[in-house]
Amino acid sequence: MKLFLTFGLLLACGATLSSAQWNTVTGYATLNGGTTGGQGGETVYVSNEAQLVAAVTGNDPRIVKITSMITLSDVVRPGSNKTILGASPGAGVTGSGFYIRRVQNVIVRGLQISYSIAPDDGVSIDEATNVWIDHNEFFADREHGKDYYDGQLDVKHAADWITVSWNKFHDSYKTSLVGHSDNNAGEDTGKLHITYNNNWFTDVGSRLPSLRFGTGHIYNNLYERVDISGINSRMGAQVLVERNIFIDVVTPLTTDLDSDLEGFAVERENDWGDSEPNITQEGSFTNPPYSYEMEALNRVAAVVRAGAGNTISFP
Repeated sequence: MKLFLTFGLLLACGATLSSAQWNTVTGYATLNGGTTGGQGGETVYVSNEAQLVAAVTGNDPRIVKITSMITLSDVVRPGSNKTILGASPGAGVTGSGFYIRRVQNVIVRGLQISYSIAPDDGVSIDEATNVWIDHNEFFADREHGKDYYDGQLDVKHAADWITVSWNKFHDSYKTSLVGHSDNNAGEDTGKLHITYNNNWFTDVGSRLPSLRFGTGHIYNNLYERVDISGINSRMGAQVLVERNIFIDVVTPLTTDLDSDLEGFAVERENDWGDSEPNITQEGSFTNPPYSYEMEALNRVAAVVRAGAGNTISFP
């Protein structure tokens, strides 16, 4: 698989990331047998909605490469064992998004995903396992009301073993919800294991993420200009928050917002900027069940700004 990366700024800021590191799944998506997507399957190039829908249908392994910006009339529902890639800078979908439901082993990388009009999310993951969302740019605008667009990336209904890495999320109100309801404990408890690493959240409202019931490892992310709240652990969720940078963020981390039951949090070596975290319950999640490498805190902002988003393509 041919891989194009944008490395100039990374080298300028002294980063040490290799193409192998950028091209390797990390975090919770490495567990439960791992996440390989369409590896070993045929490669199909698509340039319109009908071709995309046909290419991702079924559960046979397949690598689907999007060559243009596709305007969607409805959500696209990938089957299991699919890798969906951007074949050129600026390739992606707009107007709706991907609904990854009741499947397993799906990868979405190198796309622009924009303007997902409610009730559709940019990416929605429901009752699915082993999903890797990497190096995408999610955006809309904040010129409409907060309910005009829906979530950029939502994970719900007992989805599990998810990694969200190196994405840029910007110009949204509702960014990333994990666990859709306070009343869904029976389905979600013990599920919703998710890693967020090296993402860039900028000019957004909240849900970075908002996590109910699940377990979240949140490290090496950059948060800028967040006007409501950042990480929200609620309904007994456990989050481990490590080496993140917060710049002009209202309430960067909280455990007692918006739900009847509080969440739990452990924080290590974060730069909170001019704000302070609000941790009402110290968590017990301190040791993720996988190996991982972190950037030094003083390098996180430069590395994430240079590398996160639609900075990778697969011709």
